[in-house]
Amino acid sequence: MRIAILSFIIIWLILVVTFNCPAIAAITGSCSTCHTMHNSQDGTSMNFDNSSVPNPLLLRADCLGCHAIGLATNIDPTTGAPQVYHTAAIDLAGGNFSYMLSGNNDEKGHNVVDFGNPDDKLYGPPGPINQFYHDQIVLDENLTCAGENGCHGTNRGLGLGSGITALKGAHHGNVDGKCDTADTLANSYRFLCGVKGLENTISKWQNIDPTDHNEYYGTVNPPKLGCDATSCHNGPPCITSSPNNSISSFCGTCHGNFHGLGGGTSGSGVSDGIGIGSNASSPFRRHPTDIVLPVSGEYSAYKAYSIEAPVARAIVPDTASGIVQPGTDVVMCLSCHASHGTDYPDILRWDYSNMIAGDNTKSGGCFTCHTTKNQTP
Repeated sequence: MRIAILSFIIIWLILVVTFNCPAIAAITGSCSTCHTMHNSQDGTSMNFDNSSVPNPLLLRADCLGCHAIGLATNIDPTTGAPQVYHTAAIDLAGGNFSYMLSGNNDEKGHNVVDFGNPDDKLYGPPGPINQFYHDQIVLDENLTCAGENGCHGTNRGLGLGSGITALKGAHHGNVDGKCDTADTLANSYRFLCGVKGLENTISKWQNIDPTDHNEYYGTVNPPKLGCDATSCHNGPPCITSSPNNSISSFCGTCHGNFHGLGGGTSGSGVSDGIGIGSNASSPFRRHPTDIVLPVSGEYSAYKAYSIEAPVARAIVPDTASGIVQPGTDVVMCLSCHASHGTDYPDILRWDYSNMIAGDNTKSGGCFTCHTTKNQTP
């Protein structure tokens, strides 16, 4: 009887852990792999780059020192860290900064100052809605990977500055896979505070094929971006974050004109030219995001998921799907752009100049959604 009861308890515990606890991929292993107490051992620096200058959080490297060391693989075979700067043939889902850093190609990536390569073409982000409300905050001279003037980590207002200090505790508490709560940095998609999504658990950090990819969260109601608590400035833990947990509205905190509706909520009264339009219905003045992919006309033919033009989901799924459902799935910023860098201007996923209406020899790209625009009249 005792054996039977014990067996039942063990099985019950397995089921509870399996089905009720989020998948955790927090950093494990020897602390000394990442941290050092004094940055000196037998008179030798403990930093990976042999620098004598210690890093915040007792770390042996900064963001680039782990994730952008110029390997020939997109994932470090020693540490397992994804590489946002590499020379491999296959990029990570977010792209590859190497395109921007090769020659004069500032338009092919987010020009973060961490690489020491200031943008020669832009001073601030394109489409900044906040230029109407207050002085521009994120600029060419201070855009970083993480922190106050970056994308990852807590940002813009908590006083943690830029860089790895804004990621404090995130790696240790990381929720891997389905991130559908996003009320802390650790359980937000890719440490983009407040953003929901499904991180690929098959080929980590990559979009490989229609059934092996990330799933992004989107809504069907683009917000009116402004400066109040229901818009960009939401309070802790992020201060500045996506007002609706979508990836597009997160991008909109810098590129607001491209991702929100006209008529912000700051009280400035400035509305002309702001946003994709006055509502979420065609005709638009800028390509819309956070709207449903129409179920009628040319859009209804987009049914097989394309990693070249991915869609977002209105509900964060448990697993990646190779099916697109017009009328339900969502157009987002990452349907056209990658976040780090691509081999095309404006960080586009394809060559925009090669999208020629009426040329049935062209496919993919814009024609993934606009399925009839390449057909001969």
